[in-house]
Amino acid sequence: MKLKMMYSFLNSDLSIIEEALEKTVQAESPILQQASLHLLQAGGKRIRPVFVLLAGKFGNYDINMIKNVAVSLELIHMASLVHDDVIDDAELRRGKPTIKAKWDNRTAMYTGDYIFARALELITKIEKPFAHKILSDTLVELCIGEIEQIKDKYNYEQNVRNYFRRIKRKTAILIAVSCQLGAIAADVDENIHNKLYRFGYYVGMSYQIIDDVLDFTSTEKELGKPAGGDLHQGNITLPVLFAMKDDQIRQEIVKVNEHTKREEIERIIGLIKGSGAIEKSLQVSEQYLSKALATLSELPQNRAKKTLRDIAKFIGKRKN
Repeated sequence: MKLKMMYSFLNSDLSIIEEALEKTVQAESPILQQASLHLLQAGGKRIRPVFVLLAGKFGNYDINMIKNVAVSLELIHMASLVHDDVIDDAELRRGKPTIKAKWDNRTAMYTGDYIFARALELITKIEKPFAHKILSDTLVELCIGEIEQIKDKYNYEQNVRNYFRRIKRKTAILIAVSCQLGAIAADVDENIHNKLYRFGYYVGMSYQIIDDVLDFTSTEKELGKPAGGDLHQGNITLPVLFAMKDDQIRQEIVKVNEHTKREEIERIIGLIKGSGAIEKSLQVSEQYLSKALATLSELPQNRAKKTLRDIAKFIGKRKN
């Protein structure tokens, strides 16, 4: 079953969110508006809004209220991608030119800042101060994660703990907070929204590990960018850390820098794939997935719970 079929019963509400996203990025500045729409129309899984809506189903679900959380969190995710592309000097995202490639770095940074600001404006419609505190703490963590990623570029001495901390900040925390704030907007008990946070965290960790594996195992067409791009840009991921436990492979990997030729990257991808590092990484992803499903089992039974389980399992097995 395709991912979108799993939550097809949310389609009408997701259409409302899509319309709200487009309306929210409207700007008086023509360049800001064009750049924001360019990013929005590039598409995406919209997995964070889906988690917001499903979490809201555990409480008093009101799409007119909960859409503010869903749109806000998707905008934060979008803004972080714009900034990521500047940091990584990325030309393509989802097979299309990035904002920094189509315009320039300065336009991209201001566009990201603008989208962040619109997200914060929206969340104020949730009249719960502790929800605002959760979101502000999340943004602090996201920013620290970005700085840590820059600091650790081409740092081949980092360890697995560094990696886990980084992907928590880069990916897992925003998925966790999508689940938590969706539930809070629907007035659920603290016990439930805390469990939904933990579920989202474990799913997010599994999701990012799979992403990092796919960077080595997928084709350029599937990725929308060259395979091995993370390593070429100096982002040391779990498969690389596992592969470097072999001293001979490590000697090859540590030579990689931004000037490394494409043929050499492809040769090193072959070494990583042949080292068993991909299989070990998938095992770690599976461990996080198991924790997510165990946490989910503690929640009340409803359609949303079944859908969250289906999505989590799909994420753990996805091929692109």
